[in-house]
Amino acid sequence: MKTLLSFLFLAMCAAPPDSLLLVSWNVENFLDYRTDTTGRYTAGRFYNKCNAVSKTLLLIAERFGRLPDAVALTEVGDRFVLERLLGSTPLRKLDYAIVHYESPDRRGIDCALLYRRSVLKLRRSTPKHLVDSGGAVMRTRDILLAEFDSLDILVNHHPSKVGGDSERRRAIAQRRMRDVMDSLQASGHGRIVSVGDFNDNVWGSQGAPGTIKYNGAWEKIDGYFARGLKVRESVFADPLLSERDRSFGGTKPRRAFVGPRYNGGVSDHYPIVLWLK
Repeated sequence: MKTLLSFLFLAMCAAPPDSLLLVSWNVENFLDYRTDTTGRYTAGRFYNKCNAVSKTLLLIAERFGRLPDAVALTEVGDRFVLERLLGSTPLRKLDYAIVHYESPDRRGIDCALLYRRSVLKLRRSTPKHLVDSGGAVMRTRDILLAEFDSLDILVNHHPSKVGGDSERRRAIAQRRMRDVMDSLQASGHGRIVSVGDFNDNVWGSQGAPGTIKYNGAWEKIDGYFARGLKVRESVFADPLLSERDRSFGGTKPRRAFVGPRYNGGVSDHYPIVLWLK
């Protein structure tokens, strides 16, 4: 009860006018159990994951002294997932709203954004398709753009490294993202942050754990690009989200599934936490 009350107190606190707290997290195939064609999700497993994601966001609030003002999520199955995340957990007592569009992705996963209505006033939002050299919309995740009164947020989940033309596809995504940011800046938007899973280890781990561990090596493929903002970033590698790496030593993110086997975790990615000033 004490913990919940502290979270509600944080929710009622006015955000300082010069800073925002933004979380970006690939939540690993967070799928609607009613339509999951893989057969891995049951209703129980789905709601366990809802509770674990909610608990993580509230734990971030406790650690950083305030609720995240926005939460960028990737690998979300559909809007039902977001509605149940907000409606079936302690997050229902808070003032989060949803920005989400269905994308043309082959796996049926999308990008989404949760934001606090008491802090951020949404002007407009739109999905930005990726288009190949022939002019066809690519069967991958759109870039989600949400424009607020004082900040624009882009949510990205760039094409996977798997496949023969993966590098070309990621280059298209990077170009599209930069074009959107350039266009916003040219039209007078002064503060822009682009976050998500870029599927490229472009930042390095800088001596700290990355956001994902592959064959024993840490990679930091989740990150941000910003314009007109000062940003301080942390990787939230909390024990709640971790397990022992029995093959390579140390720890790693505890994922929800290992192949078809239910592993009981949340995601194979750690979230990143950004202070925007």
